[in-house]
Amino acid sequence: MTCIKKRNTSRATPVCPREGRGMPARRQRLIQRRKTLGFSQEGLAHAVGVERSTVVRWERGETEPRPWQRPKLAVILKVSLEELESILSDRARAESELDRLEFVMRNPAAVDLVAVAHLAQEVQRLITEYDTVPSVALLAAAGQCHSQVSILQSHAPNRRIRRELCSSAAESATLMGQLVWDASQRRDHAVSLQYFDQAVTAAREAGDPILEAHAHLRKGFVALYGMKDPKEGLRLCRETTIVGKPASHVLAGLGFLHVGEAHAMLGERRDCEKALGAAEDAFARISDDDEAMHMFSFSQFDRLAGSCYLFLGVHDRAEEILVRTARTLVQWKKSRSIVLGNLTLVYIRQGKLEEACSTLHEAIDLIEESRGGGGLNIAFTAGRELSPWRHESWVQEISDRLFALMAT
Repeated sequence: MTCIKKRNTSRATPVCPREGRGMPARRQRLIQRRKTLGFSQEGLAHAVGVERSTVVRWERGETEPRPWQRPKLAVILKVSLEELESILSDRARAESELDRLEFVMRNPAAVDLVAVAHLAQEVQRLITEYDTVPSVALLAAAGQCHSQVSILQSHAPNRRIRRELCSSAAESATLMGQLVWDASQRRDHAVSLQYFDQAVTAAREAGDPILEAHAHLRKGFVALYGMKDPKEGLRLCRETTIVGKPASHVLAGLGFLHVGEAHAMLGERRDCEKALGAAEDAFARISDDDEAMHMFSFSQFDRLAGSCYLFLGVHDRAEEILVRTARTLVQWKKSRSIVLGNLTLVYIRQGKLEEACSTLHEAIDLIEESRGGGGLNIAFTAGRELSPWRHESWVQEISDRLFALMAT
């Protein structure tokens, strides 16, 4: 069989952590306004009539919109010109907050809500970049941020500041668990679980069931995909639904989705489909004010349903779902690489080798950019399942690319 695949030679440029004071501060209010209105950077660029790179530079604080662009930008962002100027001047405020944080880190007992707010914004920035930036590139900045939060948490002068720091600690610990697990190619379960346990403890102290449920869910991922222990994964994902359900239909739905996947891994189709139904019901109840709305995307149900039917061996159903899902995940490289990896396995198990070849190359292209541990593991699994055809040139090319990934 001949499989022709154009190689993608482009590489994502990693976002480096801020060093010293030489780099401009990000315009967090502009970023937040864009997201609140549902625009991606590319979507906002299209609406304004500029390149995506222009929006990126605006948000990084490197450049400003030209005077003739501002009226149109204000209309698109649904703000007045005066409000837009305030949003764009956010950079000066951010620099002032950074000065305050630097002082507080030298004098932890002086921690105040200004420093706390700056750290909370930094945690959110790193979380936002998780799906588009290689985990290794984020580790240093995330580790520094988590350490700063942890140090200040132990010096909080009052209950309100400590509660806010506990919330940030829960989020930064969860992010660190994700990054460590990804960077280790989903092998370092112990350190990741330590971070997730820290997140659970901090979330409980903050009285935040959403953050606690999210940490339980991440522990469930380690059990399901790392330790290959669906029974433990089932327990942890059920815990997610118990903790999360009173506070968030999003987290309840995500918990049920992974409960379904655990049942699928155990070959329990009836229980799997029952859990998928519960997830659908939870997602149908989501309102715009759900505090976990940022964790939800419309592709999640299909992404997990496709995985479930793959585990259950219902390949025609899995293929239908995964093909549809892959089309919706253009911007989410880590998630899309996982879907394409699963789709490759579906094709291999149906004997559709040409489709498997093309899809696996596409998945590897994304993994080379994002270094996502989930996609990497599935790609290696697909490579092993192609071993019966290892003497074919197209399989050898795939093997070379997988070996190169492992070497780097």
